[in-house]
Amino acid sequence: MTSGHREPIPVSILTGFLGSGKTTLLNRLLQDDALSDAAVIINEFGEIGIDHLLVETADDNVFEMASGCLCCTIRGDLVDTLADLIRRRDDGTVNAFNRVIIETTGLADPAPVLHTLMNQPFLLQRYRLEGVICTVDAVNGLVTLDAHEESVKQAAVADRLVITKADLLSGIDGEDQLHAVIGRLRKLNPGARQLEATTGEATPQALFNTGLYDPQSKSVDVRRWLAVDAYEVQARPARRGRRKSRSEDADHADGHSDHGHAHDVNRHDDHIRSFSVTSDAAISVWGFELFAELLRSYHGPNLLRLKGIVKLEDDPERPMVVHGVQHIFHPPARLDKWPDDDRRTRMVFITRDIAQAELEQLFKAFTDPVRGGAEAFRDDTLSLRRNTD
Repeated sequence: MTSGHREPIPVSILTGFLGSGKTTLLNRLLQDDALSDAAVIINEFGEIGIDHLLVETADDNVFEMASGCLCCTIRGDLVDTLADLIRRRDDGTVNAFNRVIIETTGLADPAPVLHTLMNQPFLLQRYRLEGVICTVDAVNGLVTLDAHEESVKQAAVADRLVITKADLLSGIDGEDQLHAVIGRLRKLNPGARQLEATTGEATPQALFNTGLYDPQSKSVDVRRWLAVDAYEVQARPARRGRRKSRSEDADHADGHSDHGHAHDVNRHDDHIRSFSVTSDAAISVWGFELFAELLRSYHGPNLLRLKGIVKLEDDPERPMVVHGVQHIFHPPARLDKWPDDDRRTRMVFITRDIAQAELEQLFKAFTDPVRGGAEAFRDDTLSLRRNTD
C-alpha cells in the first residue's frame, strides 16, 4: 500500500464465445444504478456499441458515460491499463470507481487475464479477483461447445453462467434444447450458478460479489465461494427408483439420449472433470508447497482452476485459502479461524484429462503418517513422469 489502508477493488471478468451475447448483457448491466461507479475495460470501443451508452466526456482512452461509470480500452497490455486506471483514480483525474469489469474477446481464453490479476504484486495490492461471468447462447451453445475448445474453457472456469437468447427457443424442441444446455453446463461446471438473461435473473446483485470476500458481512464466505456441495452432489450415484430431477433430465438430454441433437463423440468437454477433494488430516506447509509444485509442474496447462481451504499442521485452527489457475497460484492467505464448523481440507478442481483419484492419491501421500513427504514426493514424481511419458 502506498499510504494507509486501501480496500482492494473487486475485479470481475466477463467472457463468452463470439455471438453469445456478452456485449448485450454488459450494455444492459451498465444501465443499472448499481454499476454507476464501475470501470469497464474492453478491447475495442466498437465491440461494446459505445454510442448507445451516451458518452458524456472523453479523456484520451477513458470515457465517462452518462450513467457515471467509466469505460476504457486496453492500452499496451492489461497490467498497464489497470495500473493507469488506479493511478488516475488516486490522482482524482477519473471518478473514484469501486468495481472493475473486464470484457474479454469472444475467442479469448480467460486464463491469462486471471494470471494477470493473481501474479502482479502491484495489482494484488490494489485489486482483488472477484469472479468470472460467462455467457452461453441457448440457440447455438451446444454446437459451439462441440466445435470450439475456447468456449468450453470459458464456461469451465466461470463462477456465474448466463444463458442468453432462451427467448428465441420455442415449443417442445426448444424446451428440450434449453434443458440440454442447462444439463451440459451443470455437468461441465457444477459449482457455477446458472442464470437466464431473458428472464431478468442476470442482475448485478446476482452476478457480482461472488468472490471469497463478502462485502456485506465484511468477512470471508468460504462455503459460498467453494460450493463444494455442488461437486459432491454430482459425484453421488442416483438411487434406484427415485424420480429424476429436472437437472438430471437435462443431463440425460445433453447428448446421451436420442433427443435428436447429434454430438461429436470426441467433444471437448468430455475431457473436462469437475470434482472435490476433502481430507480430515492436516498437511504440513512444506508438504502443501510440494503438492502445489507437482500440480504446477506436471498438470499446469490442464489444471483449469483450483479453489480450496486447507488444514495445516503448524496451526490447525488457522486454515489457508488457496486459489490457482493452471500454473499460477494466488498468494495463499491464512484465516484467523475456520469460517464454519467444517474443519476439513476442501478443494474443488476443474481439470482437463486429470482423474480425481490421481489427485486424491497425491494429496494423501503428503498427509499419510505411514509414508513420509520425501518418500511420497519421490514415488509420486516417478509415477507422474511415467504417466506423462
